[in-house]
Formats: sequence, C-alpha cells, structure tokens
Amino acid sequence: MTFLDEFKKYDHKEVLDRIMGKTAQDVERALQAERPSIEDFAALISPAAENFLEPMAERSHRNTLQRFGNNIQMYVPLYISNVCANGCVYCGFNVDNPVNRKTLSLDEIEQEAVELNRHEFRHVLVLTGEAPGVIGNDYIAAAIRKIRPLFSSISIEVYPMDVAGYRSMVEAGVDGLTIYQETYNTDLYKELHLVGKKRDFEWRLGTPERGCEAGIRRVGIGALLGLGNFYVETFFTGLHALYLAHKYWRTQVSVSFPRIRPAEGGFAPLYEVTDKQMVQGICAIRLLLPDCGLTLSTRESSRFRDNLIPLGITQMSAGSSTAPGGYAQKDDGTGQFNIDDDRSPEEISRVVRAKGYEAVWKDWDAAFLRENVS
Repeated sequence: MTFLDEFKKYDHKEVLDRIMGKTAQDVERALQAERPSIEDFAALISPAAENFLEPMAERSHRNTLQRFGNNIQMYVPLYISNVCANGCVYCGFNVDNPVNRKTLSLDEIEQEAVELNRHEFRHVLVLTGEAPGVIGNDYIAAAIRKIRPLFSSISIEVYPMDVAGYRSMVEAGVDGLTIYQETYNTDLYKELHLVGKKRDFEWRLGTPERGCEAGIRRVGIGALLGLGNFYVETFFTGLHALYLAHKYWRTQVSVSFPRIRPAEGGFAPLYEVTDKQMVQGICAIRLLLPDCGLTLSTRESSRFRDNLIPLGITQMSAGSSTAPGGYAQKDDGTGQFNIDDDRSPEEISRVVRAKGYEAVWKDWDAAFLRENVS
C-alpha cells in the first residue's frame, strides 16, 4: 500500500463537489471533534468555513502552543545550482528560459555556508535545479559533507531520488527532505511539465515515501498554490500529510504553503489564492495534524508573515536568496522566483520576539543521533 493507491481512490471532481457542499453545521461538527477526520478537514477548508476563521485560528494557536511552545524555527535556503533539465512552465529554472546558469564549486558552496553561519543560521535547506545528469548524487553528497561542520541540520530540495540515493544523502549528513508535488491534478500536471523526468507524476508522488524509507528524519511536502484549485490542492496535501504521518510515524512530517511568485518566463497563477484562503488552509492543516510542522517562506510579504506567526507556523525562512551564490558572492545568477520578504535575519528575529515568540536558530544536532546509534 502506497499513497498512490490511496490517491487513486479519489476523483477530483467528486472531491471538489464534496467540499463545496459542506455546510455550517459540518464546520461546527469538525471544530468540536477532538481529532478531525479527513471528512472534517474537507469541511474546514470549504467556503462554509470562511465564517469560522476566528474559532479555527484560536484552536490552531492553542494546538501549536501545546505541541511546539512559542518557538519559531529559523532556516535559510542555499541554492548551489540553477541548472535544470525540466520544462516547468511556472519556474524560473525552466530549461527553455534563457537565463544565466551557474553551478557552484565546492569552495564556493563553502563560502556561502560560512556567510550563512556568520548570521547564526544552523538549519539550512540546500536546493538545486533538477538535472541529475549534470548535478548528480556525488556532487550533492560532496557539497553536504563540505558544509556539514557549519550546520546542525541540513535538508535538501533537489530532484527525486530512489531509496538508495536518499540513504547516501543521510550518510553524507542530510536529515531533512522537502519535495513539492506542485499540483495533485494529474491532467494539469501534464500541461505544466512539458519535458524532463518531472513529467512522471507517480514517480514524484512517491518521493516522500522513499525519503521516509531511507531514514530521513524530517520530510516536508506541499502544493504550489495558484496552479490548481485551492480547495482540491489543499485537500490532497492534507490527505498526503496524514498518510505519511500515520505510516511513517518515526518521521516528522511538515507542510509548506508556497504561493506562485513572479519568475523568469512570466507565468501567471491559474487560480487566485487569497490571504484569507491561506489562513484557512494553515489552520485546517493544524487541526488535522496537531504535530505537523508548518512552514512559511519569504515568498510571502513581511506583513502577512508577521500576522501568521501566532496561527500555527512553526518554521520560517529569513534573509533568503534563490540564486546560486546569492550570499557571500552576491552573484548575478538567475533566481528561481522573486522574494517578497527581504528583511535581514536580525530584523525578522526582532519581529518574532515582539510577537512573544522565540526565534530558534538551533534545536537539533545530528551528532545526538550518531551518538545514540553508536
């Protein structure tokens, strides 16, 4: 049994009809449930729940404090290459975009890491374009080993690997994996991914499970909001996270909420996703999965991110660059998308504290795991 088997049980049109048919009574029943079911979740993300955002936010806030305290984990993305073999029409790294391609050398990667370490970051997300024929497992593993002494936690957001590939990443020092399905609509998926391995919907869908099976400690998923219908995408994201949390209970599951941002190629969102819907989706995921980490990146505006801190977010990026060499080298390589919240890590940390929360730069060290295993 895999998530693909679970996914195939659902018809997208029927899912949307069920969500749109939810009533205020369904929402009230979902709010009263100690652990909401997937059917309750459908009610919480429905239009009928828009009039219940305040009680949803209150319960989301309470659940988050109970599970995570008043801590916000800070992390930073580290792009080491923007070379890509995929033709994703919404992405600045699209193979057909005439952009400045750059792959950092190991010494350049170390320079970037030293700069981030200087700003107190101890959790880093290493990203590349998806071109395993050019940027392969050996290169990524070597990069991880190069920067391992500077960080307590290293996650990757790269091309999907098989279980053996992810095991090699764990051996190199990776403890986290982020992989977005982009859209759970199979027809739309084909229209948006024109060339490259990423056209294989099912291979990508199974990626989080392969990461869990390889022993990666944290696995994060999400849909790129603005590609498909908000209600359907949020439903399948919740269903996917719930499946992973139940089957791979040793792995910490997290959900991100990326909205489409301007990028090279000029792709415009196919669906508008409002701030109100974002709040609703975040609160609904928190009620469905109280122990799930929820991530909000610098794609969003500073004002919006500040207001969402009390509603269930547990991890935020800061001081981000989406271009290879964007920190120490200030390189002119093309970024994946435009950043909205461009405040420094120090500025964001001050805002987090002003909200009554603690900006946590380090809460985990793989050395503890190595000691326990040995």
